[in-house]
Formats: sequence, C-alpha cells, structure tokens
Amino acid sequence: MGVASEAPPLLHLSLIVGCALVDDADARLGKVEDLIVRLGDAGYPPITGFLVSVAKRHSFLPAEAVSDVAQDRVVLGRPRLDLRPFERRPEEVLLKEDMLDRQLINLDGARLVRANEIELARVEGWWRVVGVDVGARGAMRRLLPRVAGRHVGTGQFVDWASVEPFVGHVPSVRLLISHPKLARLHPAQIADLVEAGSHAEGDEIMRAVRAGDTELEADVFEELDDHHQLEFLRERSDAEIAAVLARMAPDDAADVVAELDDARRDAILALLPPNARRKVRMLFGFDPAEAGGLMSTEFVCVYQHATVQEARDRIQRGDVADELLTNVFVMDTHRRLEGSVPVAALLRAEEDTPVAELLTSAAPSLVPDAPLEEVARLMADFNLTAVAVVDDEQRMIGVITVDDVLETMLPKGWRRRFGLLGDG
Repeated sequence: MGVASEAPPLLHLSLIVGCALVDDADARLGKVEDLIVRLGDAGYPPITGFLVSVAKRHSFLPAEAVSDVAQDRVVLGRPRLDLRPFERRPEEVLLKEDMLDRQLINLDGARLVRANEIELARVEGWWRVVGVDVGARGAMRRLLPRVAGRHVGTGQFVDWASVEPFVGHVPSVRLLISHPKLARLHPAQIADLVEAGSHAEGDEIMRAVRAGDTELEADVFEELDDHHQLEFLRERSDAEIAAVLARMAPDDAADVVAELDDARRDAILALLPPNARRKVRMLFGFDPAEAGGLMSTEFVCVYQHATVQEARDRIQRGDVADELLTNVFVMDTHRRLEGSVPVAALLRAEEDTPVAELLTSAAPSLVPDAPLEEVARLMADFNLTAVAVVDDEQRMIGVITVDDVLETMLPKGWRRRFGLLGDG
C-alpha cells in the first residue's frame, strides 16, 4: 500500500513581494516588486517572471533566470543579471497589482470572495499559483511586519481549481471568465454573482456567459433583479435586447418590456420573431400582480379523446420548458378546459388509455384578473404545482407555476438576506 504524498509547502505572496533579490552568493541585488503569471492554460498558473527594482529601475526578470524562491528571497541563478524593460505580455497578470485584495469567484461556493492572500507552491518542477486565502489570517499577515507575518498560518484556503479571477481591469488580458466553469452553476447562482459584484465585475460575468451560451444568458437575465436588468437594458442595443428576450419565457420577457419607454419598446418588439412578439404583446396588457401577469403562455394541451401515447408525443415534440411540464391540460372539442393530468400519471398509464380517464377531479382554474393572494390560496388549498388561467369562455390562455408565485411573494434580494449568498 503506497504512502500518500504530502502537499507541497505554501509560499505566501505577501512575504515574497518586497523581499530581496540576491545572487547565489547571497549578495543583495535589488528587491522583488511583484510576481507575474500567465492565465489561460489548464491547471495551476505558472510564474513566468518577476517585476524587480534594481538601482531604482523597474525591470522584468524572466522566471528561467531564477534558481530558487523563498519567503525572504528570490535567488538569481545566473552569474550575470540580464534585466529587460518591463512590458505586459498577452495573458499575463501581476499577482499583487492585479489580483491581491480583489474579489474573485469561488465556484464551489457560488459566491464572491476576496483574495486576502495568494498562495504559491512548487508543483511539477515549477512555482505556481495553487490557491487563495480568503480568511482573516491572510489579511492579517499583510498588516504585520515581515518577520511576524511568517508565523501566521493559512486560514481559509480555496484551491485555484475552484477560482475564477476577474481580468477586465488588466490591459494585457483579453481572457474572459471561463464559461464551462460558470455553466456548472444554476442561472440563479450566476445572477447572484452579478448582483453581488461591482458593475464591471457583473458585466464581465454576463459577457462570459453570452460568449459561451446565449440560452444561459437569457436564463441568467430572467433571474436578475430589476436594478440589474435596467442596467442591461441601458447598455445594450435594441438588437441585443431583442435577441435575449426571444430566448426568455414570454412572461419574463413581458416584464422586461414593461420597463421600457414607449419608443424603445416598439422598436424592440418589432425585432422579435412573430410568435414571440405575439405572446409578449398579449402578456404585456396584464397586471404583473395578477394571474394574467404571472402566467406563462407555454403549456401542453390535448383534446379529451387523445390517448396517453398521443399526449406523450405532444410533450416530446414541444419546446415547453421542463419546469412548466408538471401537467398536461385537457380540453373538450370546443377548446374549453376540462382539467389536467400529471405528467407522472402519463408515464405510469398504458399507452392506449384515454387521457380523459386520468383527469384530476375538481381541477380549479383562474381568470386573468385574479389577485396574487387568490392565486397563492388556491394553489395551497389544492396542493398544486401548476394552475391554468382561462378566458371568459373557459379556454386556456396560460399556466402559473408555483415558482412564479414564490418569486413574486419573496422579498427582493431574498437569497442574500437569508444567507444563501455569502462573502466568503
């Protein structure tokens, strides 16, 4: 049975920055001002060079010229000091200037944290960034004298594999936040990150999402609070907004359209695909605090003489979002609502069973002007996850799901208020 290898010892950035640059005879040559790493490659970012000051001149020292890095010194491995003028190269960042004491994304916790310390270690034969300390000890170490700071241990260590830094402020880096990593999060978690960050940080997240998945961008936009949605509307062109609205649920798109002034509203609606434009225009006329404003126009409805297999086929052919597919609704030959059948019941029934035999007894419905309180009471009394909205002729025009009601009833910023989005 093999012995597990120990983790390499950590080097604290705050103790390396400001330390002496020495030769192999330990003669002082200058001072280390910052460390440079290249982002973009898989794994832990390697140190590619050092920003040093020698004779009051800032210069670039390539990493291959260094033989050792320690908490109190960086050792030059060459007999001659070959210094080059410092220029930022593509995809490189300065650890102290660009990353230390700045916010970054902790993907495992789906929250923003502050890099109070940056931790390095020798991995695969070279010094690399392996993580950040987001706890108080990291901040304390930077405040203490260098000798005392060496005795402060690492606090809340976050592995670099779980971290995404913001780089929009770095002129040499055009690398966006990794979309594949963001895509591991729920759209609501990404929206929380956008809302918790600065305007620039939120914009960087949204640009990364848009570059990788326009469908995810629409899902995240639906989850943003009114303030951040309005920021998005102000800064995007009509065509960009229309493209996002076309991928959103019609009820959420209608809420966004309601925030626009008349002139811009007409221009953006004209850019929507005809089917989406029709749905949004219909929903736009309803009060957002009533059933008509809460409902979605996306649902599956079949005639009462349809079989279970035909209902399943309608589900498979349609593009209704999964969260709206808890029930299939059933209508008579005059298109009047008869009731609904849970999707689970369709999965358990024989293929040739008429859906009319599976109808939920006494299934209630709502009219478009029913107030939110009535919607919530009815769904609670009948233990419903979805309820139909009908017109004066009892024809179905929309469906309200329980998450629509919860979102309306919960206070703004509820995730942060109840501690579901922390600061690390």
